[in-house]
Amino acid sequence: MLINSAYAANGLPLGGGAAGGIMGFLPLIVIFVLFYWMLIRPQMRRAKEQRAMLGALQKGDEVVTAGGTLGRITKVTDNYVSVEVADNVVVHVQKQSIQTLLPKGTIKNIGA
Repeated sequence: MLINSAYAANGLPLGGGAAGGIMGFLPLIVIFVLFYWMLIRPQMRRAKEQRAMLGALQKGDEVVTAGGTLGRITKVTDNYVSVEVADNVVVHVQKQSIQTLLPKGTIKNIGA
C-alpha cells in the first residue's frame, strides 16, 4: 500500500520547507570551513614564507636545496642561484629548488 504525503493548508509538505534545505547544507559548510582553517590557510602561509625567503637570498647565505645539497650562495639572478658545494665547485640551481636558509656558520660546523 502506498501512503500519500501529508500537506499543510498552504499546500507545502509537512516537516519540510526552506529551513530543512539550509540545515541539509550546514554540515557541508562546516566541513568546508574546517578544511580551510586546517589545510588551506596554513599551506598559503608556508608558501608566502617560502616566497619571502627566496626573495631575500643574497651572496654568502648558506642553503639546502630540494635535493639535499648543502652549500653557500655565490651568485643570485632572477631565476637561478649559483651554490658553492665544495672548494671551487659551483652548482647552478633554480631559485625554487632552495628549500632552507641555514644560519651562518652551519657548513663550517657540519664539516668539523
